[in-house]
Amino acid sequence: MKLTLAAAALASLAAMPAFAGGHASGDAAAGEKAFNQCKACHEIVDGDGNTIVKGGKTGPNLWGLPGRTAGAAEGFDKYKKSIVAAGEGGLVWDEASFVAYAQDPNAFLKEVTGDSKARSGMAFRVRKEDDAVNLWAYIASVSPEPGS
Repeated sequence: MKLTLAAAALASLAAMPAFAGGHASGDAAAGEKAFNQCKACHEIVDGDGNTIVKGGKTGPNLWGLPGRTAGAAEGFDKYKKSIVAAGEGGLVWDEASFVAYAQDPNAFLKEVTGDSKARSGMAFRVRKEDDAVNLWAYIASVSPEPGS
């Protein structure tokens, strides 16, 4: 009986999304479904080159986004000046910044950079906040802990 309870406890821990300690408040499974709208431009490929989600390369690889400096994905050189400026100004992706950016990239960059002419390379806008929160949860669930 004790072994069964221990196995059940371990299984439930393994099923928890990455960053369950408050870093990702959404539903990763719902975010995985919502990611279908993102993969036209973004892929998720881990640090060893394993494809998690095959997608476009118009936007940066989203593996490892949590804790990454904005405008600084390794191997991606198509960033607009505004997102690079935001990163140089200290923007590091967390749930709140991702959700705000995903819902209105241009408005977010204008606010963060203080530049009324700031523009994002991302034309798509996630309409519902819940969808953006769930997308973050999914991206966090397939990414390493920040700093690892």
